[in-house]
Amino acid sequence: MCYLKACKAKRHDRVTNPQVKKCRPRPRGLTEQAATAAVDQACRMLRLPTIQSQFPELAEAAGREQMSYLGFLFELLLAECDDRARRRSGRRIKAAGFPRDKSLRKFDFDANPNIDAALIHTLAKCEWIKKSLPLCLIGDSGTGKSHLLIALGAEAAMAGCRVKYVLATKLVNELVEAADEKQLTKTIARYGRVDLLCIDELGRMELDRRGAELLFQVLTEREEMNSVAIASNESFSGWTKTFTDPRLCAAIVDRLTFGGNIIETGTDSYRLATTRARAEQRVATS
Repeated sequence: MCYLKACKAKRHDRVTNPQVKKCRPRPRGLTEQAATAAVDQACRMLRLPTIQSQFPELAEAAGREQMSYLGFLFELLLAECDDRARRRSGRRIKAAGFPRDKSLRKFDFDANPNIDAALIHTLAKCEWIKKSLPLCLIGDSGTGKSHLLIALGAEAAMAGCRVKYVLATKLVNELVEAADEKQLTKTIARYGRVDLLCIDELGRMELDRRGAELLFQVLTEREEMNSVAIASNESFSGWTKTFTDPRLCAAIVDRLTFGGNIIETGTDSYRLATTRARAEQRVATS
């Protein structure tokens, strides 16, 4: 039986049988190999995988830098906390269902002067989500709407928010199916629980009255309680093509704009401009 298991057994005997003597102090003469093995087993028992994997390297660095015991303990715990935070962020990003990996770091603000970089980085701090405010990204295809929608959603997930990304058509289809299967209340509640709901490609297709009303129910469920961010290639005046009922259209626009930010990404396609630039470069070098 290894040393840790032996001590654990003795502690158990001491608790269940007061007559048993206290566990002897741990011996100070452990070899380096035995101490490493004991730490490894303790980390397994306490579920500290980062300390388990980084302990030898951190211990070597602590000895080399003559770190205090308290400083060494801090480095160990900080490494574990940082790694757990990264894993939690990864799980939240995965649960959000983003179709692509997009970040603000990869966004070319110089290519689209319509977008205020300072405003986007302010939004990345997620204060608007804490206040349950909406966000609308409006512009033509290729102007960076979906990139910003996903990137800001990812920032929210990394900040600890529960995020869900969905295409508008997919959301409406899911709501219709849920209504047919008598699961509508449950589905709306599920979309209502997340801190940020990202709806992409809103306005691409015409919705019948039933689909529009079901989407309206989701937005109403979240109103002033949780944030909604949308990306649309149609200006608000063109939403009557998607929501054919003028009153319903006005109510949806009201819920998606009240107190929130409206960012117009313009009409010049970044993808088209990039393709043209590459084509011109190939012609020039040929």
